[in-house]
Amino acid sequence: MNDLSLSPHLAEDMIALEARYGAKNYKPLDVVLTRGQGVWVWDVDGRRYLDCLSAYSAVNQGHCHPAILAAMVEQAGRLTLTSRAFRNDQLAPFYEELCALTGSHKALPMNSGAEAVESALKVARKWAYEVKGVPDGQAEVIVCADNFHGRTIAIVGFSTDPTSHDHFGPFPPGFRIVPFGDAEALAQAITPNTAAFLVEPIQGEAGVIVPPAGYLKRARELCTQHNVLLILDEIQTGLGRTGKLLAEEHEGIEADLTLIGKALSGGFYPVSAVLSNAEAMSVLHPGEHGSTFGGNPLACAVARAALRVLVEEGMIDNAAQVGARLQANLAAAATPAVKEVRGRGLMLAVELHPEAGGARRVCERLQTLGLLAKETHEHTIRIAPPLILTPDQADWIAEQFAKALP
Repeated sequence: MNDLSLSPHLAEDMIALEARYGAKNYKPLDVVLTRGQGVWVWDVDGRRYLDCLSAYSAVNQGHCHPAILAAMVEQAGRLTLTSRAFRNDQLAPFYEELCALTGSHKALPMNSGAEAVESALKVARKWAYEVKGVPDGQAEVIVCADNFHGRTIAIVGFSTDPTSHDHFGPFPPGFRIVPFGDAEALAQAITPNTAAFLVEPIQGEAGVIVPPAGYLKRARELCTQHNVLLILDEIQTGLGRTGKLLAEEHEGIEADLTLIGKALSGGFYPVSAVLSNAEAMSVLHPGEHGSTFGGNPLACAVARAALRVLVEEGMIDNAAQVGARLQANLAAAATPAVKEVRGRGLMLAVELHPEAGGARRVCERLQTLGLLAKETHEHTIRIAPPLILTPDQADWIAEQFAKALP
């Protein structure tokens, strides 16, 4: 095997190897990263960049947070995996701390965000049959247009994005699609067979789409009125990203099932969870659902540390304050090519007019200026730096956008 570390063209060689051996299911920027610390990452040529994506909000606590790293190293030297056939000494404290922090009654640990979504769908259907009394095989789940909940067959089956959906069928039935942000459409879609309404508090992959004020509160009222479970997918919006621990707090509601992941491990390990009230989760019994790695001691130790630093280091309040500053500065830096600057906390987006030449070009310009961001849906640049971002760094981000925008 060639020693690529000796190559004077290391980045080009690695990109070529990816093209040769890897499935072409991503189109990343042509930067090869090798190290990260806090809000910064470095490429193989030693260039430094401010990370404005945070691994799609998985690195809320910053890259390689020392306290999370220490917890991972310590636990990895003691015990990593038992499966759920046996108990371990990290799972119970993880349950207790997670439920106390989020006000939940029960938690179901999984690995990826998509697994958390699939788990919630299973729980909702079983609840509909055993508690609500929906005839077997008739349960429906209402979802929103332009949603993104993962990549499994069931999930892409109710996606309205042709890139995610087309040519992957046939798909499991049982889903109804309504416009996002339209409470009246939700009300009209509910039937006696409706088990749940699954929704993102802010649609991330769609371009950081914030619903109208009062939408989630009205959705909660409708779900309560019709005995429907409200499932909030907070895998991107949760754990401080919007300036609250959970985005549902902005409208003072509580979901029946809340899905978290990504930042639950601070970027160190795949960890997700379904948070629930006692009634919904009570339908699961031994043998009906599980995961070899879900709830393993390494994952639990990492997640406990990730949650602790998120709270103890004031990252959630910082996201609210610095996020408002960054949003205002981005709006001030906007050119006529910018259609809208929107978002909440440090979950922001700059949408360009279609004639502006596309968001990819702006992301490539930003890369040359030492800032990494990523386009979504062709005309939108998503901005989601780690929640430890300082005011000075926020100002610097806006300055680079002023230089890069057409």
